[in-house]
Amino acid sequence: MIRETIFKTPESHHSRDGFRLRGQDIKRIETFSDAVFALAVTLLIVSLEVPRTFEELLTSMRGFVAFALCFALLMFVWHEQHVYFRRYALDDKLSLFLNAALLFIILFYVYPLKFLFSLLFSDRIYGHDKNPFSIREDQVPQLMIIYGLGYIAIYSIFFLLYWHALRKRHELQLTHLEIFDTRTKMYSQLILVTVGVCSVILAIVLPSREAGISGMFYFAIPLAFWVVHARRGAIRKRIK
Repeated sequence: MIRETIFKTPESHHSRDGFRLRGQDIKRIETFSDAVFALAVTLLIVSLEVPRTFEELLTSMRGFVAFALCFALLMFVWHEQHVYFRRYALDDKLSLFLNAALLFIILFYVYPLKFLFSLLFSDRIYGHDKNPFSIREDQVPQLMIIYGLGYIAIYSIFFLLYWHALRKRHELQLTHLEIFDTRTKMYSQLILVTVGVCSVILAIVLPSREAGISGMFYFAIPLAFWVVHARRGAIRKRIK
């Protein structure tokens, strides 16, 4: 298992950033989560058939970019969940419920995610007038809203997970630095949720022909992260 491979050494109870890793043993909740993420990746490729001609092979190869983006987004979510359980190792009822909700949303949104990115690159993949994916202009806002709501839900759950860990700071014996880092994580999730909300609002208010522009708002994330983490990083140095 990937998690066991990463944390197989006894000295790994501290991460490089000084946060104590309390999750040394792989819990059932994480094993189940890994199975769900594996299923989600399988669903991304389940409709792909073995090419019967060289042209079909080239078409499959051109679909690599769309698949890679979907895969990367799933891995970002997996990594965030992985970091959370390594740091806090919480398996109480609320943690189980929030994690179950997260996994449910991931599975539910695999096909909308695949459809969105396949549609985005469809002409490059299949060629002009050969695109099997179709969407009317008036349906574009709905697609962006569907994607945005799933995005908001996922990172809202992460915010609640970190909020729950902060509530249990005495039980977990979090240090001042760990409490600070937990709050920083919460701010990061709030940034992601805020960007998602703004994108959904744009999809609602913009004319149908311009609704796709709402997706460009996600490019604001790196800038927002840079501003917040630069400020938090400077404060963190003084805590050390």
